[in-house]
Amino acid sequence: MPGALGVIAFLLGFWPVGIVLAILAAFMAFFFRDPQRQAPADSNVVVAPADGRVTRVNTLNGDTAGSPTIISIFLSPLDVHINRSPIAGEITDVSYTPGKFLMATNENASLVNEQNALTIEGEKITVVCKQIAGILARRIVCWKRAGERVALGERFGLIKFSSRTDILLPASVEVLVAKGDRVQGGTTVIGRIR
Repeated sequence: MPGALGVIAFLLGFWPVGIVLAILAAFMAFFFRDPQRQAPADSNVVVAPADGRVTRVNTLNGDTAGSPTIISIFLSPLDVHINRSPIAGEITDVSYTPGKFLMATNENASLVNEQNALTIEGEKITVVCKQIAGILARRIVCWKRAGERVALGERFGLIKFSSRTDILLPASVEVLVAKGDRVQGGTTVIGRIR
């Protein structure tokens, strides 16, 4: 839309308006980019569900044996915002929860922010992947429904503007990333099934 309006502005001689609209159109094209990705061929890996920086790697119940691990990935406005399936399997549940719009880096965001949680059941493990809206993100998009199957690294949705994606991994997964690491959705291996 901004691109078309920019062309009209240029044609009518409104150069300053045309330039602003052209810049806006370029930013939107950059933000909504959707690069092709090749997922690993190994069926024993878990890949990052989003591009961004790992901001948290914690077990849910402290040092309790068998506790699941939660990994949070912060997506800045400059990251690709497409979400991809961390494992191959069947989506057994999709649960949308309205909520607040705290900064996506806030620890409480995974509890109180608007979010969409997908439970994906693979052959060996089940994971929960949450799309979490941030202070700028006001719209979560999920293209999949319960009962559908996804391949490793397959696109399942996007979150508009800066946001966060959490993944809950069972204890049987060896975590291979640490806080501060940068990951790429669909390709970076974040865990290995033991």
